[in-house]
Amino acid sequence: MTIPAHFNVPTRPIAHPDAIVQVGSARFTVLTARLIRLEYSPSGHFEDRPSLVFWNRELPVPAFEWRDDGQTVEILTGELHLRYRKGTPFGADSLQIHVRATDHVWRFGDPARGNLGGTLRTLDQVWQKTPLNDGLISRDGWSVVDDSASWMLDERGWIAPRAPDAALDLYFFGYGHDYKACQRDFCAVAGSVPIIPRYTLGNWWSRYWKYTADDLQALMQRFQREGFPLSICVIDMDWHITRTGNASTGWTGYTWNRDYFPDPAAFIAWLHEEGLRTCLNVHPADGVYPHESMYPEMARRMGVDPASEQPIPFRIHDPEFAQAYFELLHHPHEAIGVDFWWLDLQHDNYPALPGFDPMLWMNHLHAIDLARDGARRPYTFSRYGGLGNHRSQSAFVGDSYVRWEVMAFTPYFTATAANVNFGWWSNEIGGHFFGYQEGELFTRWVQFGALSPALRLHSGSNPYEERHPWGYDANVYQAVRAAMRFRHQLIPYLYTMAWRNHAESLAPLLPMYYEYPEAPEAYAAPNQYMFGSELIAAPFIHKAPPELGLSRQVVWLPEGGWYDFFSGEALSGGTWHAIYGGLNDMPLFAKAGGIVPLTPVTDWGGVENPPHLIVRVFAGADGEFALYEDDGSQHGTHSFIRFRQDWADDQLTFEILPLEGETAHLPPARTYTIEFVGVSAHTRVDGVSAPTSYDAQTETLTLTGIALPYHSGLRLTLTSAERLLSQRDRRPETVRRMLRAFVLDSAMKLVIDRALPEILQDPALLLANPVLLDDIHARALLEVVSGAGIDVVTTAMQDDVVVTWNGRADAGVRTRWSTWNFVERFQGENGIAPRSLAQILPRDRQWKLKMSYYGEAVFEVGNAYLDYTPGSTERYLEGIYRRWSKAGLV
Repeated sequence: MTIPAHFNVPTRPIAHPDAIVQVGSARFTVLTARLIRLEYSPSGHFEDRPSLVFWNRELPVPAFEWRDDGQTVEILTGELHLRYRKGTPFGADSLQIHVRATDHVWRFGDPARGNLGGTLRTLDQVWQKTPLNDGLISRDGWSVVDDSASWMLDERGWIAPRAPDAALDLYFFGYGHDYKACQRDFCAVAGSVPIIPRYTLGNWWSRYWKYTADDLQALMQRFQREGFPLSICVIDMDWHITRTGNASTGWTGYTWNRDYFPDPAAFIAWLHEEGLRTCLNVHPADGVYPHESMYPEMARRMGVDPASEQPIPFRIHDPEFAQAYFELLHHPHEAIGVDFWWLDLQHDNYPALPGFDPMLWMNHLHAIDLARDGARRPYTFSRYGGLGNHRSQSAFVGDSYVRWEVMAFTPYFTATAANVNFGWWSNEIGGHFFGYQEGELFTRWVQFGALSPALRLHSGSNPYEERHPWGYDANVYQAVRAAMRFRHQLIPYLYTMAWRNHAESLAPLLPMYYEYPEAPEAYAAPNQYMFGSELIAAPFIHKAPPELGLSRQVVWLPEGGWYDFFSGEALSGGTWHAIYGGLNDMPLFAKAGGIVPLTPVTDWGGVENPPHLIVRVFAGADGEFALYEDDGSQHGTHSFIRFRQDWADDQLTFEILPLEGETAHLPPARTYTIEFVGVSAHTRVDGVSAPTSYDAQTETLTLTGIALPYHSGLRLTLTSAERLLSQRDRRPETVRRMLRAFVLDSAMKLVIDRALPEILQDPALLLANPVLLDDIHARALLEVVSGAGIDVVTTAMQDDVVVTWNGRADAGVRTRWSTWNFVERFQGENGIAPRSLAQILPRDRQWKLKMSYYGEAVFEVGNAYLDYTPGSTERYLEGIYRRWSKAGLV
């Protein structure tokens, strides 16, 4: 049969002959200076068709040279040096590649010990942190992708097996620590990430529940009435018939349940009128049974007599089935307004074609088919299909458990997926099922959702699994509403990051080592991530100890100036910070020089290109941000508006440059509010006449009501008769806020409050009589007052790491590191605590790390608590950290 033309995607699989070096049974293709394809085929047969992962090998030929001395072939690029012994199969002795940037020599078959992980197919049955599959990024500076088992695309763009005698087919990425270059090279050969639809960046409602149209309509109206903005209403599987009366399990279905949805088209039209998009959940694995309204035509298309009522099996690899699958099962629903599909194939086994995993292929087809008219921007919401799934944009994590341990794993899991360029994971915000329904856990999950690729509230069918924000107490209600409103404020910023993902191959969430690859701390900070180009997010992921009433998160801020995004507090870079926050707090940090565009706070909507834009500018360094906007179609109009700040000699110059591109997609006029964070109350603004206000609490100067035509520019200059930067010491107010939250005798709180000026000068007073604090309170206050502390960091992919910090470089804060085993003698290092340190924990020996404040040893971590003998020559208060460790605080 003829395969529809839109399934034949453009590919460029055949490399330029000048990029190929073939030596007998070995073939090497130099794709970039950092990427070489390695093939070995005893038969001499090599694959030149595109694979499901790698589509494009026709790249500009990089500069390289190759030598052949009769025994050894060498290929030299600016980054790599390959050596191959001719006439031999690939092996550790016959094939090596030297990565110049890290001076590492890879030998064929070397294990990927330095690999920093990629992602997983699903979080189904994951109860806590778990190892990830390998990604493209390694501290050793190389990774290898074995594409030998991938299926190919034929000349029609359809799935095809490799030839039986096809070659060993490897791709060697040798990028050193230029991880961004690795991702650019990967997308050059594997295809770019399409821009996601803008509406997907808003808040989603999703629940496995037997909703009727009236139920969902009333629920959406309540969200709007309560001021919780949404952009997507997901309709889970019970939209279709589930009681089939035949052998079908009821999970797969395409026929509307008219008892629940008597007029589907009218209901979807109502959703659209309310500014909501929708998707239908489908489980296609069971095929098509005779209860389906489209069964007769489906049977005829597949050569089956409809009267036989023979089920039509799911055969997505079969072009005839696939065409009928889309035309009969999906297109009619899209015609009445379904915006996209939630695809849940549920299994890896595919009986129709043994050895074939259909997930990547199905996601590929759905993405292409939804874009068949050339206008609609496709969005595929499915399970992850493996390397290459970045072209289908997004996936859901599966049925995650309602556990603090799962929530704590989620930020690391989501950000690390950038290592396979999969940037749009949709987590189950709140968790799918099991566990304890806690308001605090739900709030922290929503706050992470606000700072993640997608905020999709979701739960299973248990009525006691509460995801309605009004289903908890007033504190949860307020915190969740603030987070969901902030998410909609972020859409201009996040949509620009979607453009960046498409154009620059950088996921919206990046592990810290992408920006700071040579900093050891960047590899010891798995619970934080770069949130776009301007921000660092470090969500609270642990339950607040009841004695504190506050959550704790340890955050590494790189060199330079940083600000708390919400409070405006200035924080020093090049060290760690212990951040304590209440239920309303979300740790989010902006770099000095950062510029973040926002929409105004909204209780509904806020998804479209806004007529009013808030631009938050963080003073103290140069910075630039290019806001991307478009009309939402595949090939329509788009534009950039560039914002720039120049910082020199205590003067800030801020510019909005004239628009680049078209304006048809923009509102007729736009006004601006500009917020300058970290400037003095005495700041003078030249260049515009606009109402101004100053918030002394956040040290922010705000200019409002600036009307600016799109093709006009604006230039402002900020100066002050005093110092322009305003960065007061926030420790006193932070301590008082903490004291209010503490479960602690009020008289003790008053003593600390009155002694606070002296404590700020001498933190050791917190340890002296009469201030006899509990361990947990002493630790929290010491970390904030002194800017020093210890934390132990664990992930599933690397050794545990202990981090220490002494942000104020206080000579009175000292550390002692000790290690010993049964053979070596006692070893120790003692000295002033460094401003920042990340130390791998030795697992083959016993160790301790102790931190002392002016002679009082308070912080202690290690694996040898029971071996410590109180009263030894060096007096340490080891009991404090022993108890903290047992309580899981360290």
